[in-house]
Amino acid sequence: MRTLVFSRIKKQLAEKPRVILPQSLGSLFFHYYHYHNLTNREKKSSHYILGPDLPDVWRQPHNSVHPPRLTSKVEVNHELIPTIIDGKSIAEEIRSEVAEEVCQMRDTKMKVPGLAVILVGQRRDSQSYVRFKTKACQEVGIRSLMAELPEDSTEDDVVNAVSSFNEDPSVHGILVQLPLPQHMDEEKILSTISLEKDVDGFHPLNVGNLALRGREPLFIPCAAKACLELLLRSGVELMGKHVAVIGRSRVVGLPTSLLLQRHHATVSTVHAFTRNPEDITREADIVVSAAGVANLVRGSWLKRGSVVIDVGTNPVEDPDNEHGYRLTGDVCFEEALQVASAISPVPGGVGPVTVAMLLCNTLDSAKRAYRLSC
Repeated sequence: MRTLVFSRIKKQLAEKPRVILPQSLGSLFFHYYHYHNLTNREKKSSHYILGPDLPDVWRQPHNSVHPPRLTSKVEVNHELIPTIIDGKSIAEEIRSEVAEEVCQMRDTKMKVPGLAVILVGQRRDSQSYVRFKTKACQEVGIRSLMAELPEDSTEDDVVNAVSSFNEDPSVHGILVQLPLPQHMDEEKILSTISLEKDVDGFHPLNVGNLALRGREPLFIPCAAKACLELLLRSGVELMGKHVAVIGRSRVVGLPTSLLLQRHHATVSTVHAFTRNPEDITREADIVVSAAGVANLVRGSWLKRGSVVIDVGTNPVEDPDNEHGYRLTGDVCFEEALQVASAISPVPGGVGPVTVAMLLCNTLDSAKRAYRLSC
């Protein structure tokens, strides 16, 4: 019977090449055809069992830069007064603590932590992030070093820069600013960073230890750590809560999900291939969005009284801004204000705390190197 059904489908496709199959039937046909055209060896391979390695490519929503006014689909609660989670003030508290410890290290060891940043290319957003990080280092007394490489640099050029910082005992943290140019293998380059200096927390051993209960990574990825800091310092209960994490990148989505599970939250991961993502987020007590798509999350995606952490920092051209662009979050802020009980703004939310977490990781690395208690 199944053979007959698919033979009819093939015949229809041949006769009417413009026919578009329903999503479910089209998906079934694709997997049936794909499976039966694999060799036995390919069917047994780990790549087949683990599934295709497809990039998360989100569709840009219409009018994402300038979203329309609040629609009737969003239930407005006029009695709800949302809390704006102030990432700037939280970051200031953390930086003050770091500065005090750096001062003590200078007095006792005559040493200070050192952070090296490698920037490849001329991306405006990357340059902006690097400026924030180096300025933050200066403010707390951490020594910063910079290696700037042109867009057309080779992977070996970047690897050599990493290796030189690996060998420098005055450098306690190494950061390769992402994303790298498309012709470079990020995995290969990041894997060359010494485990003891992986302040971004991307080393496989750090990620693996984060995933295993009872194990502790040397470093936790900074943006994920920032999300938890915002929630915990805002008094948000995590145990038993349903959290929807939008995005599954190694930088934010994946480590954030792992951290939340360590706090015994029930985590749903929403990604570019998730069907009806708004139905999942609408059931969540907490939504953490790290998709990298401006205004993806509308007010209708949120449950009344939910807590929203917006990790998105999407550059949008703005000639009136001194840098030529402004940053916009993943969440439609004005709509979210109508239904959320608390929300982090962009800018001024996750971003400043992420930089503060980088300072903390660099300080911890230096304390290990100088055998000081962490």
